[in-house]
Amino acid sequence: MEQTRFEELVAQAVDDLPETFREKLENVAIIVEDLPPEESLRGGLLLGLFHGVPRTEKSVFYSSPPDRIFLYQRNIEAVCRNEAEVRRQIRATLLHEVGHYFGLSEDELRSV
Repeated sequence: MEQTRFEELVAQAVDDLPETFREKLENVAIIVEDLPPEESLRGGLLLGLFHGVPRTEKSVFYSSPPDRIFLYQRNIEAVCRNEAEVRRQIRATLLHEVGHYFGLSEDELRSV
């Protein structure tokens, strides 16, 4: 899939987030990259990654650069057979990483 089409699907997924979450996303960039850096590989296929300070740990006195949510296009495509599956996986991965932004742990996200 062309990167521009993948980015369109990501933008749609962001627009389709529930408004209560979307309006609280502040100072966070959503970035599409082909693959994660090698040091990010943890024995599995990494589809996305939140890099930053969870919203629950921020203070009004804390100034920081934007948090980042990475979506790894080639890895997402590797687990999908068609565009509809890519669209669903982008949404699932984005929701997972947004959960980390809001302070949820891996265990909490798995139980949702």
